[in-house]
Amino acid sequence: MCCTQNCNHHSSCLRLVPVFDGMAAVELEALQSVTKSSSYKKGEFIFREGEQSETLFIVHEGLIKLSKLNDDGKEQIIRLLFPGDFFGQFALLQNSNHYANAEALEQTTICSIEKYAFIETLERNPAMALHFINALNTRLFMADEWMSLLSLMEVEKRLARVLLLFLEKVNKRKNHFTLPISKKDLASLIGTTPETLSRKLQAFVEQEIIAVMQRREIQVINFSKLKQLARY
Repeated sequence: MCCTQNCNHHSSCLRLVPVFDGMAAVELEALQSVTKSSSYKKGEFIFREGEQSETLFIVHEGLIKLSKLNDDGKEQIIRLLFPGDFFGQFALLQNSNHYANAEALEQTTICSIEKYAFIETLERNPAMALHFINALNTRLFMADEWMSLLSLMEVEKRLARVLLLFLEKVNKRKNHFTLPISKKDLASLIGTTPETLSRKLQAFVEQEIIAVMQRREIQVINFSKLKQLARY
């Protein structure tokens, strides 16, 4: 079970999210006062598909996996959420059920804001409301781009895109990073099989694009070639 309490790091949590940039100090303080913190262990669910929610969630620390199960019971990963990412907004704004499962992939801390407090703050702060609309628009654009990536791009390009994402998001040192998810989950994220993923990773090693230092430790050797392959 998760542990929930008043968010003693709510200030830093809210500052992680660009949508709260530019808020007046009095509004930010009001929002902080109704922000709570919950801790989840690896494998625990923040919510499951079909559940109702009136809460906006923000990842403060850790990593979240959004996923759905198809009719055959196979999991499809929709998105990974890193510190600063927010989620749960569609169920919150549309009074609908969650469309996916949200699972902690490691020890994770979530900040949450109840609907009434968030909507009241939006109503009093037009600049923040505009920020939020822009953030939602960016999220929709990214979702469309990812669907295009899965349907049109070869596996190599999908893998290159995700490796660049991890290089940006995961703590790195001299172009080293540790895969934040299992290879099984990585295969699901890019829409391929674990066997195909292993072959493509080995091909990247043979082309001297990356080096696999340990089981999940990766070094990017040729950043330019990786970007070119990803069509950045």
